[in-house]
Amino acid sequence: MTMLSYPFVLSFALLLSVPVLFLVVGPRVLPIKPPPVLITLPDELEDLALFQRAASTSATTATHHQQRQQVLPPPVTPKIAFLFLTNSDLYLAPLWERFFQGNQQLYNIYVHADPSHHLNPPGGVFRGRFILGKRTERSSPTLISAARRLLAAALIDDESNTFFALVSQHCIPLHSFRFIYNSLFSPPSSRSPSNRFMSFIEILDDEPGLWARYTARGEDVMMPEVTFSSFRVGSQFFILTREHSLLVIKDRRLWRKFRLPCLRVQSCYPEEHYFPTLLNMEDPSGCHPFTLTHVNWTGSTGGHPHTYGVDEVRPSLIRRLRPSDATGFSNFFARKFSPDCLNPLLKLADSFIFQD
Repeated sequence: MTMLSYPFVLSFALLLSVPVLFLVVGPRVLPIKPPPVLITLPDELEDLALFQRAASTSATTATHHQQRQQVLPPPVTPKIAFLFLTNSDLYLAPLWERFFQGNQQLYNIYVHADPSHHLNPPGGVFRGRFILGKRTERSSPTLISAARRLLAAALIDDESNTFFALVSQHCIPLHSFRFIYNSLFSPPSSRSPSNRFMSFIEILDDEPGLWARYTARGEDVMMPEVTFSSFRVGSQFFILTREHSLLVIKDRRLWRKFRLPCLRVQSCYPEEHYFPTLLNMEDPSGCHPFTLTHVNWTGSTGGHPHTYGVDEVRPSLIRRLRPSDATGFSNFFARKFSPDCLNPLLKLADSFIFQD
């Protein structure tokens, strides 16, 4: 070997050693991103059995109602099913306890908690209301599955559940229970021309970045079931009628598309698309295309909205969060509120928030 070729061979050997060094040392130095939470076949089959049971139970209940109405209509008091989707402790539970107080015959509670977070379940009205929970993760269809499990559990549990309100551990009520209940069941504006109840779910088709979200799984993956012209976006939180809740848990066609993993995670928010797309395709006239949960996206970071802190909790904030722009309804709920907001919210509850 000549003296000229020796430095070249040495440099080449060093270049070859870099990838090997990275493979050996890299995993010990660089943080390893955990793999995304996938929906396994056993989980999918278990959910499918739950949804079929919910659909069957509702069909049987409807048949019994028709038979009984031929004799004497049963005096059924409609209820609101509150569906709590959480991956942390329900630290605002005392505020919700006060919200529900005195209305035991008018509501049911169902909680889906992420089992990987080892939560400390609150007592009171939340005791015994936790359904079978499974892992959830942002930018994955697991949040859709969790919401569908909550809907199915509520459909099976009580035939009187008429509206199904999805909220999170960060949500607070902006009015008293009676105000929300009467707003849903009393005014004709909550009904369609055919006099059936309507759902409240944000349905938007002109948001920036919609194409990137549509192609997050691949450019043609959503076809032919979901064309870009039928693809919608909306808030993760909604209030659905019983009719639409059944439609959601019976769906298989769109779910086959939305359950697919995303290639571009930064554009992937399945829970913000599946429900508004499905309902807009199946029954747009049965939906008010707006949410009644206020979220402040001003100054959002990492895809998370503004989180209200203890210094912001005062009557003026509640007044500001209540109006729902050009909908004729007042917002029922608001998010996100940090854990240290609990005490000032409790101080406002009886004297202001629940006085309407």
